[in-house]
Amino acid sequence: MTEEVVLELRDLVRERIDLSGSVSDEALTRIIEQAVFEWSRVHAITAGEKLQLVRRLFHSFRGLDVLQPLMEDRSVTEIMINAHDEVFIERAGKLTRYPVAFESRQRLEDIIQAVVAGVNRVVNESSPIVDARLKDGSRVHVVLPPIALKGPTMTIRKFPENPLLMEDLIRLGSLTEETAQLLKKLVMAKYNIFISGGTGSGKTTFLNALSQYIPSDERIVTIEDSAELRIRNVSNLVSLETRNANTEGKGEIAMRELIRASLRMRPSRIIVGEVRGGEALDMLQAMNTGHDGALSTGHANGAKDMLGRLETMVLSAAELPVPVIRQQISSAIDVLIHLSRLRDRTRRVTEICEVAGMKDGEVALNPLYQFVEDGEVEGRIVGSLRTAGSRLLDTRKLKMAGLSSEEVEAV
Repeated sequence: MTEEVVLELRDLVRERIDLSGSVSDEALTRIIEQAVFEWSRVHAITAGEKLQLVRRLFHSFRGLDVLQPLMEDRSVTEIMINAHDEVFIERAGKLTRYPVAFESRQRLEDIIQAVVAGVNRVVNESSPIVDARLKDGSRVHVVLPPIALKGPTMTIRKFPENPLLMEDLIRLGSLTEETAQLLKKLVMAKYNIFISGGTGSGKTTFLNALSQYIPSDERIVTIEDSAELRIRNVSNLVSLETRNANTEGKGEIAMRELIRASLRMRPSRIIVGEVRGGEALDMLQAMNTGHDGALSTGHANGAKDMLGRLETMVLSAAELPVPVIRQQISSAIDVLIHLSRLRDRTRRVTEICEVAGMKDGEVALNPLYQFVEDGEVEGRIVGSLRTAGSRLLDTRKLKMAGLSSEEVEAV
């Protein structure tokens, strides 16, 4: 069905809606069906094409217009709108151009405003960048002109309807059963764990999977820019989300404020979805004031690089001496897990390191597991996480969690 037909029928439906005032979804569907049946008396189309046209028209009024079929396609993991007539999608790790376009730049702007308004956020020329989310939990990032030169830009990161469990990640080859068992013990024993990785490496997915090991009787507070985490095994859960400033530049609630607020909620654990700036200082201070079992993520190229990035983040919040910052990091974080997206587009855990205090003025890492590549078969990398030859040095929390000497020795 051509876009010209859709535009013609939508104009007709819009006229009838304007005559009848605001309409419910059911009434809108009836108006659309009537318009399609009238049009089909002159143009021969099949019953399947009629149904497709009705759905397409309904989505143009109530859904995401030309994007709605992509939102319903579970194989599509990311939708990238560079301009109203330039759409790309990611499917099975591969980027391709999608042969659709919004009817105009204004139509794309209308969709963006509807999405942003749905989560009480504002995006306009004076505040042209915003993070939001859809009802299904998909993450949305919007950039408007004059920052975006081609026109309104929107990126939608979709998440699976049912979050992947650690068993799924083992099956997919992201990590081994042995390392999963180690991480289970570390989470249950309340080690502070930080997950690093590049864009699209699966940090949020992995954090969700790790959260399944949190005991169900604990109280969890999650803090995110845009709520993405789906923790289902803990009933005593508080989810906090940042808020942008309003059109007058007031009312902003940043992640730093939420971290401070969470300390007064009597949390068993604090989970910070992703640290990008000065909130890293508040997160480290929370970890250093008796709030064990914290989980968080950040962007970096490797475990060692993540330490440097954390230093930079803290410096953006306070002018502290670098040795003091490093001491804070070494005493706050217990374990670093690094994820990578390899050249075959698979996502793997490539490093698991223990943060082992300070050495020669720098934060020391004790490598526990590292990904070793064995070769390539039909374009797919063959390899696995293997022990780096070191054992976990700090077993104090394992013993406090009640693990037997034999279980501690096995770590």
